[in-house]
Amino acid sequence: MSDALREKIAGDIVLASEPGRAIRRWREEFGLSQHQLAEAMDVSNSVISDYESGRRKSPGSVVIRRMVDAFMEVDRANGSPVASRYAPQDKLDCIIAMEEFPEGVDEDVFLKAISGSNINPSKTPKKRIYGFTVLDSLKAILSLSSQDYIKIYGWSVERALIFTDVHYGRSPMVAIRAHPLTPAMVVYQKPDQTDVLAIKLAEREGIPLVTTDMETEDLVRKLIALKEGK
Repeated sequence: MSDALREKIAGDIVLASEPGRAIRRWREEFGLSQHQLAEAMDVSNSVISDYESGRRKSPGSVVIRRMVDAFMEVDRANGSPVASRYAPQDKLDCIIAMEEFPEGVDEDVFLKAISGSNINPSKTPKKRIYGFTVLDSLKAILSLSSQDYIKIYGWSVERALIFTDVHYGRSPMVAIRAHPLTPAMVVYQKPDQTDVLAIKLAEREGIPLVTTDMETEDLVRKLIALKEGK
């Protein structure tokens, strides 16, 4: 599992549109301060700060490898709580479908495939989507623990989280905001109305908030076809 988790972390940082934010997310996921990560990597605190703020350009493969090694070594010293959370589990009941896009899909192509509309296009940068998770909104809200929440991200955080049968959409965005891992896109399937707070939270996090009126079965079928290049 450690090799798979290493690959997941490194891939998220490399593929992220903002690598600094990805580094910060993983640092917080492992419960480390900038100082603790810098100490584990044997670099100055300013190096971590500069990467996370974007003052330094994206780290190269050597730096990312050292960073991932530091995460894993600290976690192992603490009894491997993070690695345990990412260990393979049976699929959660709230997950309807979950797939990865190895090559990534441009935001516009993804939106066209699901007949989606971005509610806040002027407030979010264009994203590249590397996977999707379709969730039963009610089951997710009622059953997901903080540890379970990690499992909906598959092998790339740069993915679309799609919530079906949404009424107003406040609860999903509040849950996303409360967790250090942030998706590339949030999609509401057939919402009755989109809550103003949900829109504001999405804008604050820089996440495209998308709505679609496509039926769930059609939505999953279109996304599978997109993965297969059809």
